[in-house]
Amino acid sequence: MIDPTGRRERGRPHPRLLAVAGAVTLAAASTLAPALLSSASAATAGCSVTYTNASQWAGGFVANLTITNTGSAALSSWTLTFNEGGDQKVTNAWSATVTQSGTAVTATNLSYNGTIAAGGNTSFGFQGTWTNSDAVPTSFAVNGATCGAVSSTTPSPSASASKSASPSPSASASASASKSASPSASASPSGSTGTSGAAPQLHVSGNKLVTASGATFVPHGVNRSGTEYECVQGYGIFDGPSDQASITAMKSWGPVNAVRVPLNEACWNGESYVTAADAGSNYINAIKAYVSLLNSNGIVAILDLHWTDGTYTGNSSGCSSAQATCQKPMPDAAEAIPFWSSVATTFKGNNAVIFDLFNEPYASRATGNTTTGWQCWENGGTCSGISYQVAGMQQMVNAVRSAGASNVLMLGGEEYSNDLTGWLQYEPSDPDGNLVASWHSYNFNTCSASSCWTSQIAPVIAKVPVIPGEIGENDCGGSYIDPLTTWLESENTGFLAWTWDNWSGGCSSGPTLISDYTGTPTGYGSAFKAILQAL
Repeated sequence: MIDPTGRRERGRPHPRLLAVAGAVTLAAASTLAPALLSSASAATAGCSVTYTNASQWAGGFVANLTITNTGSAALSSWTLTFNEGGDQKVTNAWSATVTQSGTAVTATNLSYNGTIAAGGNTSFGFQGTWTNSDAVPTSFAVNGATCGAVSSTTPSPSASASKSASPSPSASASASASKSASPSASASPSGSTGTSGAAPQLHVSGNKLVTASGATFVPHGVNRSGTEYECVQGYGIFDGPSDQASITAMKSWGPVNAVRVPLNEACWNGESYVTAADAGSNYINAIKAYVSLLNSNGIVAILDLHWTDGTYTGNSSGCSSAQATCQKPMPDAAEAIPFWSSVATTFKGNNAVIFDLFNEPYASRATGNTTTGWQCWENGGTCSGISYQVAGMQQMVNAVRSAGASNVLMLGGEEYSNDLTGWLQYEPSDPDGNLVASWHSYNFNTCSASSCWTSQIAPVIAKVPVIPGEIGENDCGGSYIDPLTTWLESENTGFLAWTWDNWSGGCSSGPTLISDYTGTPTGYGSAFKAILQAL
């Protein structure tokens, strides 16, 4: 998900936030943190602004802002200016172009959200860093007109990893993330089959996923975020329930036959900085139990390497930490290769489990060049702009196959998995022939129009299976996912929505499907539920 999704996972940016030409622009996406730790608002006759520190941790934060037009005439475009109240530095943004000079911050509308009707509003957000103070700004101006006095509270650093869940979304514009079903027994119009018993064993045949009996399998489902961030933030392993009742709630929405589960390599590998109770065998056994429960409900489990180690502070950096606490441009060879060797050993023989090798690559942003980015994507090693040794897609394919696992492998494209234009050219070799392309699609991504789907995505679908591992929109509605899923179904390609999580702020802070774990939908969730029930 820039964390293109405008969505964020618990106290951290989803993997999709992107910076462009010195500014930060929402392009693609992982998930806005759910905890509302502080807010400030200001109002005048012409405008009001609400600023919310949605999440804060030591050295970082996520802020959401809403501009309301309180005047009598519509705004055709807007520029919001304010001064940071502390020593914050903006690093990523979504739904606006955000630049900073000293403490002065300027946010300008994107092409789709410049108009604000009288009485209407629009929202955007950003991620930043701080050292001594994360104080809330105290005054705002829209198009040069001061919006009035601000009453504010300052979040305390201890509230930081508060228990409430990107990138985006991942939202990077993917920007970061992140972003997290059930099998109803029926055949979808596209020919996919779901069962109420064991999940199907899958392999690739041509450009289709098929079951052991040769039936076409089209995945429809959700992401279940939490297992990528809870463990590394010291809150346990799952964010919310992981029991049968929670899966039954997913299944109540319709023919859900796939659930994507984001993972953290440091937790799986038991790295020293992760709380022992949430790492190593404890983490592995919890994931194994959840996968077993999904499979017994007829649901294919997609295991996604979401957060990895490696210091990266370049273009679109999600954090400066070397630890697996945010989205990196590519996985690190030191931990990602052992991770996939272990995951493959754990689940080999169970082809109702798909391995998504890396959530949302953005190597081209790091290297500064599309060609070298795709080369880094494929081969890894030493990549320009990335300080650590990279695990390329070919290396990770080799690690899985060397462990004796023949599971289907998903490979996300560049630009936070939204760009598949180089996928066929740089596709790794696989002795088992079980590779599929992973595509992420949000309303704020670059490839978000039907013309782009037809020109860039359809040619890949014609050659290999494509799984849209994350789809969504950040406006609490279905105006984007409705036409997108209609197009995907016409191409016999399924989809998984981000995300089945109950984060505070709901769909107003990103693509969250539910307002509680019994399955009560948000506005965006209602749109997706209707799509599932129409299959």
